Amino acid sequence: MSKEYEVVIGLEVHVELNTKTKIFCGCSTEFGGEPNTHVCPVCSGMPGSLPVLNKGVVEKAIGVGLATHCEITRNSKFDRKNYFYPDNPQNYQISQLYYPICRNGYVAITDADGNEKHVRIHEIHMEEDAGKLVHDAFTDETYVDFNRSGVPLIEIVSEPDMRSADEVIAYLEGLRETIQYLDASDCKLNEGSMRADVNLSIREKGSEEFGTRTESKNLNSFRAIRRCIENEVNRQIDLLESGEKVVQETRRWDDEKGFSYPMRSKEDAQDYRYFPDPDLVPIQVSEEWISEIRDRQPEMRAEKIIRYKEEYQLPEYDIDQLTKEKRLADLFEGAVGAGADPKKASNWLMTETMRLMKETSTDAADLKFSAENLAELIRLVDTKEINGAVAKEVFEKAVFSENLSPAQYVKDNNLSTRADDGVLAEVVEKAIAANPKAVEDVKNGKGKAVGAIVGYVMKEMKGKCDPATVNRMISEKLK
Repeated sequence: MSKEYEVVIGLEVHVELNTKTKIFCGCSTEFGGEPNTHVCPVCSGMPGSLPVLNKGVVEKAIGVGLATHCEITRNSKFDRKNYFYPDNPQNYQISQLYYPICRNGYVAITDADGNEKHVRIHEIHMEEDAGKLVHDAFTDETYVDFNRSGVPLIEIVSEPDMRSADEVIAYLEGLRETIQYLDASDCKLNEGSMRADVNLSIREKGSEEFGTRTESKNLNSFRAIRRCIENEVNRQIDLLESGEKVVQETRRWDDEKGFSYPMRSKEDAQDYRYFPDPDLVPIQVSEEWISEIRDRQPEMRAEKIIRYKEEYQLPEYDIDQLTKEKRLADLFEGAVGAGADPKKASNWLMTETMRLMKETSTDAADLKFSAENLAELIRLVDTKEINGAVAKEVFEKAVFSENLSPAQYVKDNNLSTRADDGVLAEVVEKAIAANPKAVEDVKNGKGKAVGAIVGYVMKEMKGKCDPATVNRMISEKLK
């Protein structure tokens, strides 16, 4: 009889903080750029160079800690984690082992039964990122780009509280949402500003003892994380069912091929020979400093949901969709603040905006158009300057793509639907004369027949008229 197994998962999540400069020097943290152009003696590990801590990194780390219910360490310090790898210029990484900046927090998720569950956070510590190895398949050579070296990271280490891939994704979504609302990071998995290491083991159901765990490194999409977990669970069960043992090791997941392979046996802290960094003084965190950071914390999603219900009377579905991404919530509030009706602003964001985001693979954080331009577009529709069909065209070509003024775009491209009443009246007369059968049907009570006459008018006017006005004028003519 086959045994029943339980999955035990803990995560180490690395998040690049979005400070303008690196953690220990003044080099830019901007993503991209020519290789080795965002570097200096400090972040490229030159002998004799000395690190200077970026205060903004500490404040963002504390902000994340407060938002995830952590205790803030009053006396924190940095340590050196020693290892040798080509993308590690100093042959050590400045990190925190003994006194991390935050401890003992949690992220609330919803489990499979619909109940709230707290995934505990063991610690959050600050550290510097390494460089990046670039492999050239044609020349079989490897290059090193140090632009990322020294970019500030926080590593969020959970307790082994998750029991499925669904819980892991829910935890990561909760973390990402919190960090994005704090404006501490854009959390773009595809650019490496958020990545996860999955520590996973299995044990017989009912057992209190943990199994042997493996670590899968640097997973950078939710899809890859889910597939890696499912694969590793099956791999470990197959090993145990065949009488073999699971080896504690670090594994690399190949998402294209759908399998993992061992990288190295798992190191522990002793292998890294940690010791206090002699070049950096301890960090003294006062109650006053924590209070200042707490007072600057923005309105989080849970608070927005409550306020949107009371202030805007939107349906729950709208509120859920608008608040999932901070950028969408900001655009919504900005458009309403600029005079747009809340429901109309919500509809434009949930329909046309999300459609174009999907079609163009655009993240919410990368939306370039302004809330003012969205409000202006809604106003043009409300005043019947343009109709709905034209509005969609203007939104896609001008607002979403270029963040242009919709009013100016309408004017420049002669898209206004405000026709001279005399001109429109002439076209309506012409449409009635050209559709005698439809006119007869309308007079005989077949209301749908008016569509043929309206369609004729819209075609003659090239869409630059308001359908409701056309319907009204036809009705008056046929009385």
